[in-house]
Amino acid sequence: MIPVSSDDVPFRMRSRRIRAYALTGGRTKTRHQLLVETLISVPQYDPSLADSLMPESRGLYEGARRQASVAELSVELDLPLGVVRVLLSDLASQGAVFIHPTASAFQNDTNVLERILDGLKRLPV
Repeated sequence: MIPVSSDDVPFRMRSRRIRAYALTGGRTKTRHQLLVETLISVPQYDPSLADSLMPESRGLYEGARRQASVAELSVELDLPLGVVRVLLSDLASQGAVFIHPTASAFQNDTNVLERILDGLKRLPV
């Protein structure tokens, strides 16, 4: 379970009767590319922001204090992956969380590929 504060007070979820579309306002699209393996972190924790968030977003914000993947956050909060993606995208748009680039972000960057290849060549065999 994800704590809500440094005091390790357990996170309390809303009733299971709240539908996923109610949490996202009916949205299914995100403004950011969030793959299941995308890592999320909180660059600078703000307790007043945490207090102003709805419980699900607060749980994601608290969980991302230690770097975690989208999939890990989804499992830890027992929320559907689509809902987690939308809520994390909202938090990222507010600047509350940082979305770490995934390998797909570098797929066409030859400089990165060359650096990786150089590093592999330098490894002892």
